Amino acid sequence: MEAAGGAAPAPAPAPAPAPARARPAQPQPQPQPQPPAQPQPQPKSRELFRSQRKESEGSVDCPNLEFEYGDANGHGAELAELYSYTEEPELSTNRRCFEEDFHAQVQGRRWLELDGAQQKAYIMRLLDGLEVVNRDKRLKVARAILYLAQGVFGDCDNEGDVLHWSRHNSFLLYQLGTFTAFLELLNMEIDNSQACSSALRKPAISLADSTELRVLLSVMYLMVENIRVEQEMEPPEWKTCRETFRMELSFPVHTEEPFALLLFTMVTKFCSGHAPHFPMKKVLLLLWKVLLFTLGGFEALQAMKVRKREELGLPPLPEDSIQVMRSMRAASPPTYSIELMEQQQQKRGHRSRRPLVKQDSLDIYNERDPFKNDEAGVDEEENDDVDSGIEGELDLMERDAIIPAMPAQRPPIERVSFPKGLPWAPKVRQKDIEHFLEASRNKFIGFTLGQDTETLIGLPRPIHESVKTLKQHKYVSISDIQIKNEEELEKCPMSLGEEEVQETPCEILYRAMLYNLPQYMIALLKILLAAAPTSKAKTDSINILADVLPEEMPITVLQSMKLGIDVNRHKEIIVKSISALLLLLLKHFKLNHIYQFEYVSQHLVFANCIPLILKFFNQNIMSYITAKNSISVLDYPHCTVYDLPELTAESLEAGDNNQFCWRNLFSCINLLRILNKLTKWKHSRTMMLVVFKSAPILKRALKVKQAMMQLYVLKLLKIQTKYLGRQWRKSNMKTMSAIYQKVRHRMNDDWAYGNDIDARPWDFQAEECTLRANIEAFNSRRYDKPQDSEFAPVDNCLQSVLGQRLELPEDFHYSYELWLEREVFSQPIRWEELLHYQ
Repeated sequence: MEAAGGAAPAPAPAPAPAPARARPAQPQPQPQPQPPAQPQPQPKSRELFRSQRKESEGSVDCPNLEFEYGDANGHGAELAELYSYTEEPELSTNRRCFEEDFHAQVQGRRWLELDGAQQKAYIMRLLDGLEVVNRDKRLKVARAILYLAQGVFGDCDNEGDVLHWSRHNSFLLYQLGTFTAFLELLNMEIDNSQACSSALRKPAISLADSTELRVLLSVMYLMVENIRVEQEMEPPEWKTCRETFRMELSFPVHTEEPFALLLFTMVTKFCSGHAPHFPMKKVLLLLWKVLLFTLGGFEALQAMKVRKREELGLPPLPEDSIQVMRSMRAASPPTYSIELMEQQQQKRGHRSRRPLVKQDSLDIYNERDPFKNDEAGVDEEENDDVDSGIEGELDLMERDAIIPAMPAQRPPIERVSFPKGLPWAPKVRQKDIEHFLEASRNKFIGFTLGQDTETLIGLPRPIHESVKTLKQHKYVSISDIQIKNEEELEKCPMSLGEEEVQETPCEILYRAMLYNLPQYMIALLKILLAAAPTSKAKTDSINILADVLPEEMPITVLQSMKLGIDVNRHKEIIVKSISALLLLLLKHFKLNHIYQFEYVSQHLVFANCIPLILKFFNQNIMSYITAKNSISVLDYPHCTVYDLPELTAESLEAGDNNQFCWRNLFSCINLLRILNKLTKWKHSRTMMLVVFKSAPILKRALKVKQAMMQLYVLKLLKIQTKYLGRQWRKSNMKTMSAIYQKVRHRMNDDWAYGNDIDARPWDFQAEECTLRANIEAFNSRRYDKPQDSEFAPVDNCLQSVLGQRLELPEDFHYSYELWLEREVFSQPIRWEELLHYQ
């Protein structure tokens, strides 16, 4: 480092503080300065830096992550996440409860040997046992039913058999009305004031406080998840059963509210502190899967979007976004400060211009790495020294001349077919065309024509061509049509009549959630904050570990390590379920009606969702994604069919052999998508990203080599680029290049220049207030019909009005004379004013 400083005469100490400033959250120790007389040990200090960096931040050469985004993980993994490792002894308890009852009823036979009629008869007998008054007997029967839903693992030889019988028994249980019976028991447990007051009095809540609730929720979750997932070669009655179950959860018959609303109520009750013993992980997992089952996943959503565009007479979508993102390739992550300084040394020592940076085999368009030499660190304001130290851009001639001249330095790579164009078709809004024509008319004619986009008289030929190109790429969204229809309904409520609202599962859910929706959003974000790895333990934060902590705390180091892994895994699963269900709600509400989406979005923003997600990403994101918080031998169903080996500290630390943690990468992508949904086309919320200094936090997330995650990070950087200033853009040209390559283009969007910043601080509040007024008008028009008497007929006949009998309170008769004296006789009548008003 001293050699680097000594080579430049004046600014010798300038590069030295860069590593410390790069990550303020994780300061790294500086290497010991070498005596001036001994310059040889210098590479050791560099090696020390490199080793420290790799230990603390993960390897720079992050491999390309083979991750396929979907609605959920594999079926076995989703079932395994229902149970914490602390609950493992309860599996044998469930088995014992079942076998005691089963062997008493059926002599000398196993469950797998019974035919369908005998299995149904036994389940009906079990369901009768749920009707008893004795609480302990009810729990034993519920545990026996849970053992059936878990796949009667005592009779199985391998994991596949367990999953097969779990699925088979779940359909059988549903057909015999088990879900409805358990729903009644769940309502009883939620209203159990004795359990709530007992939990409130305890200084520390453990698994034992939520035993009944956990058994009930586990059975319901296993039924929902097993019936939800479609598989090949299913019996036809299973498909019928699935549709019936979906309709039952979406369109409640016996109750006034959908099942999802009951779970939302549990979440708010838990967050208010009235029921601290609720097992939140199981509630959130069940809520997510119920929404996924009733509303539909991402592919179902895409099909609904295509169908709705056809119904509205809109042109088809230019591409299938799911397929485009699956075919995209990840770019390489940014480099670190140490490597930048090494490059500076090499530049100063060797003035010849040689492309020393490694060519990545997955770079798009065969260009230099869009993230290589990107940023000296993650400081909020990058300085000029770093940028000037980066090797200058080669022009096209130099690059063509130099790169083929050095084939020996490139590692052998597979031939990849590079795309011939940009991945996304450009889109233009109607508003963009109007703004373009307004600016052109002001410049060439001197006046404007409002929203007229057809009249081009007086404009030069190039403007005609521009307007033609813009109209070719014009995109009208479903939201635009919905906003236009809403404006017309507000203007002409009498002539347009009643709006026909289709009774979809999404519409029913929104109507049920409407009046308590702010509380639901706040509760979900509170739990997300408590589960975030960056959160510090505070006295006022809610306790989300009630359903993972054992009654007796661990004594040995090994038990402590196991519990530590279990707690971290528990938090990761909570983050996964909340991020997934929030994204599902936002996407479905946006398709159903834009103002439903905006209502949810606004309450998420008011509840500080934007800084919360940024706080979540303000960590070593590579460590989070590659975290090994799992013990594969303890995962269901593996632990049910194999003898558990003796756990050691080494086996606990080893974790699994996966390259990354699926649920953590899934959570990160979901949170980035939520952030994109909240900030898109909203200047005020984009400025929140700028104010909270999100750019360095987001750039750090680009280290993850996964194309979909990088795309959503780049989208968030793109919308705020114009506000970050010229110096930031100058220092981050490689990021700008990556945005150009991967993010959809808007033809008139000057995101890269920021010449015309149309968002002024005083506009922000007006923008949010206008949106809020539109949302309130929509909600009151569509959902407050009984209270809305503005257009009710009025009786104008004086005789009939005076002839009506009014119900007056009893005390009015006693004080009637006093009222006449005070309100009528003592008040002088000003006849001139009365005549004046007439």
